[in-house]
Amino acid sequence: MIITSTKNETVKLLRSLKDRSARRETGLHLIEGERLVFDALMSGVAPDTVLVESGAERIEKRLEEMGVPFIGVSRSVLEAVSDTKSPQGIAAAVKTPNTAPPPSYPDNALIVALDRLQDPGNLGTVLRSADAMGAKAVILGEGCTDPFSPKALRSAMGSAYHIPVYEGELKAELLKLKNAGNTLICGHLHGSETLPELKGGCVLVIGNEGSGVSDEIADICTLYRLKMLGRAESLNASAAASIMMYELSRLMNG
Repeated sequence: MIITSTKNETVKLLRSLKDRSARRETGLHLIEGERLVFDALMSGVAPDTVLVESGAERIEKRLEEMGVPFIGVSRSVLEAVSDTKSPQGIAAAVKTPNTAPPPSYPDNALIVALDRLQDPGNLGTVLRSADAMGAKAVILGEGCTDPFSPKALRSAMGSAYHIPVYEGELKAELLKLKNAGNTLICGHLHGSETLPELKGGCVLVIGNEGSGVSDEIADICTLYRLKMLGRAESLNASAAASIMMYELSRLMNG
């Protein structure tokens, strides 16, 4: 059977997942596109409902080989569900990973913490860079955008499923990490252009796009700023984060 009505209850559920409140209420989030869906599935994310455009035989075959059930839908239904203008044959509601902070974090690791980062594209890029640079976790403090929104997931390119993402009270988590011997470094316009000596693990804190890291968080961190060689005074939050992650990863890994 092929679903052709956008009023179908299953279709309405997936459409609702574009809203953060529905994602929180159901414990599900929406992913779309062959690359992202299969990356999530191969990373162990549990599928709830998978919709495949009628006639997408290659996608159907891949799902069958993985033992993942799916529902056929018309192009108009897939377009109604999708957050993009040109959906790529598949969309799915999957279970959102547990984002509760752990009792403790890995030792001698690079961890990234975000203070009120609000742009989903920036958040996704930070997740992707953290994944690439070998970070062991990303912590989202109060006021951050949803890491499992469609735009954040597209920007992360699957990295949201490769690295643990936690949401919690940022100051409490940072103090927990500091008491465990980690160095807290935050990107700050008034920071030093020289990184401190790193002994053990390191936490990089990135702040809000407009106002940066809050004073309360900055007060418990070592402040660091990238040296600007041109006329630009600062960088986009995700660009600055990516460069600093590279520098810290290089120092920590020789």
